[in-house]
Amino acid sequence: MSEPARKDLGEMLLEEKLVTPEQLARALEIQRTRGGSLAEVLVREGYVRSEDLAVVQSVLLNVPFIDLKRHVIQPDAIKLVPEEMARKHTLIPMDIIGDSLMVVMADPSDVRTIEDIRARSGRRVEAALGIPADIRQAIDLNYRSVGEITRQVSQFAPAEERATVTSEVIARTPVAQSLELIIAQAVRDRASDVHIEPQAGHLRVRYRVDGILRDAFSLPLSAGAPLVSRIKVLGGMDIAEQRRPQDGQFSIKVGEKDVDIRVATMEAAYGERVTLRILDKSLSIIPLSDLGFTPDALERYRAVLRSPFGMILVSGPTGSGKTTTLYASINTLDRIQRNILTIEDPIEYRFDNISQTQVNPKAGITFAGGLRAAMRHNPDVILVGEIRDKDTVTTAVQAALTGHLVLSSIHANDAVGVIFRLLDLGIERYLVVSTVVGIVAQRMLRRICPYCRTEYKPTAEEKAAYEEEMKEGPGAFFAGAGCHLCNNTGFRGRTGLYEVLIMTERIREMVLSNAAAAEIKAQAVKDGMTTIRHNGMVKAKEGITTLGEVLRTAFTIG
Repeated sequence: MSEPARKDLGEMLLEEKLVTPEQLARALEIQRTRGGSLAEVLVREGYVRSEDLAVVQSVLLNVPFIDLKRHVIQPDAIKLVPEEMARKHTLIPMDIIGDSLMVVMADPSDVRTIEDIRARSGRRVEAALGIPADIRQAIDLNYRSVGEITRQVSQFAPAEERATVTSEVIARTPVAQSLELIIAQAVRDRASDVHIEPQAGHLRVRYRVDGILRDAFSLPLSAGAPLVSRIKVLGGMDIAEQRRPQDGQFSIKVGEKDVDIRVATMEAAYGERVTLRILDKSLSIIPLSDLGFTPDALERYRAVLRSPFGMILVSGPTGSGKTTTLYASINTLDRIQRNILTIEDPIEYRFDNISQTQVNPKAGITFAGGLRAAMRHNPDVILVGEIRDKDTVTTAVQAALTGHLVLSSIHANDAVGVIFRLLDLGIERYLVVSTVVGIVAQRMLRRICPYCRTEYKPTAEEKAAYEEEMKEGPGAFFAGAGCHLCNNTGFRGRTGLYEVLIMTERIREMVLSNAAAAEIKAQAVKDGMTTIRHNGMVKAKEGITTLGEVLRTAFTIG
């Protein structure tokens, strides 16, 4: 008896009811006209989930399916296949088992590539199927630039670099390529900042990921001067000036996208240190609803933003996401019928239909001066990057009193603290209650990694803090066990904690009558404000973050 004919991918998907005949016919038509594989078309058009497709393909090809989100990539395996080959063929070496190399591939039927891997590694190859997007992510996470950066640094010729630093030739030199690799790795690791710090015997390179700094590379101290020179040239700074702090900005291409970098340099004991801020342009279009506001807090804040005039202030420590909140706020406003101006230091993201001004003290443009100049252009809304001094806050108050809506950030521990910060800056109580319409206080905390999330038992301290805040016993709580997708931290990504204070008549009366901060806060809660602490505990209860992260982030405030 002859064997039954082998089914093709389309037939199996129909049999498993994962696609309809109409969807399959449409996908085949797209494949004929545009090329590519049927699998790619089905996923791209949204007809089938990548996971479901992979299971069917594994049966067709008679190879195991590996979910890379649940497996650890072994460093010894990575060393056996070059990154260029892994990217070209969308594959990742996962583990060494005996004399075999387990390789997860987008196309395990690619016999020629399997034979190339066998020849390069000197081992038998066991091919498995993986989801292409997961494989590409695993490549980004596991092929680190350490070895290549070290090789490039070993070729540095400091004197030569300084001599040619203004030439186009430098773009092809080891120092330029090393800097590109450092930035590219930072982007892959989702870093917001790169710190290049000269130490006594080496150059320390650290990345800030999800708000936490971690060591990335250790390079020879001699690499510091050439790297700083290259950065200064890109940032339009003076390479001869080493003692005076400098700021600059440049763009660099990482893969297929352009990345904006903000630079700050300053002298340190063993040479100049540099901080590179990686500006993610996607942050400029994040909607308010994606920042972490609870539904109730979001509605309260949207109501505040509908105010025709007055002052809206966003508070929190450095790195708490105040600028992101302000940008998301002005993105909700009508930019066609309203005249919106900003005064920023620096301008981090560009917006259409908004006039943005950069603070420039040398040219006499300070926050206060820029605000006064902006008021002569008949604005409806003015965004002031930060209120730092009496001159700026006095001008902002005058703008709010004369019919403008003013948005700004200010440093204070919590929403009520903003009121007392304004008083400390010399603003009269009657002016505070006349101009301020709403205050947002915020913090950023890390999200539990969704790929290694597991239940855990809280510590006695965490349990006590939860019970005190929530007035209930703890239930099930979660934490990240640590996996290669979160660099074994247990966290991946961040979210915000917010409290929104609306200046009700009762709160205005309390401010005018010199009430204590605790009394005003109690009234704000009575009026509907959810505190940062409570918001954090709710997120822990919902499994978004850990109790420990809430204590670290939200319980640093009173």
